[in-house]
Amino acid sequence: MLPIKKTAKQGKRGILERLDAGEIVIGDGGFVFALEKRGYVKAGPWTPEATVEHPEAVRQLHREFLRAGSNVLQTFTFYASEDKLENRGNYVAEKISCQKVNEAACDIAREVANEGDALVAGGVSQTPSYLSCKDKSEVKAAFQKQLEVFMKKNVDFLIAEYFEHVEEAVWAVEVLKESGKPVAATMCIGPEGDMHGVPPGQCAVQLVKAGASIVGVNCHFDPETCIETVRLMKEGLQAAKLKAHLMCQPLAFHTPDCGKQGFIDLPEFPFGLEPRIATRWDIQKYARKAYDLGIRFIGGCCGFEPYHIRAIAEELAPERGFLPEASEKHGSWGDNLSMHTKPWVRARARKEYWENLKPASGRPYCPCMSKPDGWGVTKGAKELMQQKEATTEQQLKELFQKKKF
Repeated sequence: MLPIKKTAKQGKRGILERLDAGEIVIGDGGFVFALEKRGYVKAGPWTPEATVEHPEAVRQLHREFLRAGSNVLQTFTFYASEDKLENRGNYVAEKISCQKVNEAACDIAREVANEGDALVAGGVSQTPSYLSCKDKSEVKAAFQKQLEVFMKKNVDFLIAEYFEHVEEAVWAVEVLKESGKPVAATMCIGPEGDMHGVPPGQCAVQLVKAGASIVGVNCHFDPETCIETVRLMKEGLQAAKLKAHLMCQPLAFHTPDCGKQGFIDLPEFPFGLEPRIATRWDIQKYARKAYDLGIRFIGGCCGFEPYHIRAIAEELAPERGFLPEASEKHGSWGDNLSMHTKPWVRARARKEYWENLKPASGRPYCPCMSKPDGWGVTKGAKELMQQKEATTEQQLKELFQKKKF
């Protein structure tokens, strides 16, 4: 059996040092969905004011991901740009401030990262300003404001994540690259490409030319779809004779029925997605496929809990030479079930059982797939124009008329 690696503090090497050496880097999982379920994030705005209001909840989730095997902890700064924190009646920009939310996120991530061999990545994501067709300088200013905090707090590297449009992702990379720190960039796109129709391979080329050293995808699609998208990115880079490390952080939900927009088009989004959750064994298969494609930065996004991250670490333990600390309480492929009192459960203590299981949903009158909404709107569409004021009753009535059961 491989040794358990305790989360002891060590001399830390940078992200590119690790990837250049061929090491596997394991990212963390999803924060907004996990903390929404725990009562610390509001669905809708999905903003991270919990870093100030409930730092203990953010800290504990970081710590669980670290114990599960993560060696990159992203600051909980998803949707933490000032324009997002004041969008549609959000109180955070005025009552807390963009700076305090981002500073607290950096402090918490660093505190936990220092408990083990983990790096801190400061992250920015897509903005309401871009969707509302604001000019390039205004969109870049939103990223710059977050970057100033990341530099003050000396994060280890930077991630531009969750971008539907490569144009905005390139702007983010350009800003982050001014720091002199390594930059990763991930888009929330599938094989069809970004929302303006730019193919994945071309998206990757543009991101690398803008200065990203690591490129890939995160969120919006399941592991299978994300791996296929990264494959297309890899081919695009090879055709352009460009080099970059590959990164993948998918959903922990099965989404074979998604359209171009991903899981936010599914009628179950966001409160009915639980029947789609991937098992730990699904994630082990994902980790192996990602590794075989040449992806070395492997993590997760929405729906990924610590046990999913542990599954990545356990699947790739032979290559890494050790297991995460959380594996002390988890046998390989269920072998701890040999201790169960019931004989039919003890009979499940083997890889062959769990590897071949086809889980039932327990919902006899529910379909196995859904029809995505697919409104077909993107940057510039009336419905996507953002506002500082709260959404009005009239605006909601107009949307309700458009979406009928």
